Amino acid sequence: MVGASLAIISGILISLQNIFNARVSEKTGPWATTTLVLGLGLVCSLPVFYSVEQKSLFAFGDVNPIFLFGGVFGVGIVFFLMRGVSLIGPAYAISIALISQILIAFTINTAGWFGFESSSISWQKLIGITLLIGGVLVYKLEKRVE
Repeated sequence: MVGASLAIISGILISLQNIFNARVSEKTGPWATTTLVLGLGLVCSLPVFYSVEQKSLFAFGDVNPIFLFGGVFGVGIVFFLMRGVSLIGPAYAISIALISQILIAFTINTAGWFGFESSSISWQKLIGITLLIGGVLVYKLEKRVE
């Protein structure tokens, strides 16, 4: 239950962040906004890190070095989703992003990539993904009718 609650909070924060980013970007530009957002994130997370964690910031241990590039993905996430929200609106952009996340996560789970245990493909999972994609298409069709 805790994991689901954290995921819900994350989804709310991602949606709000992208809407706020799109509004800031209208005044400052997309790259300035991306830099500002990630810079503020660093400034906010460092004090929390040093007060909560009892280890060095650079103690990576035996982490695969490729995983350290996750922060680079953050730049793409902020920039591309912010631009998507500006161009096609928050509900549609975030819905499409959610579907792409689910498809990639499904592929990673099924293939067992990045150290995750592989899981089987089931017709229930495929129907679920199909319904999500169908829901976004129906949402977009409804918007065109208006």
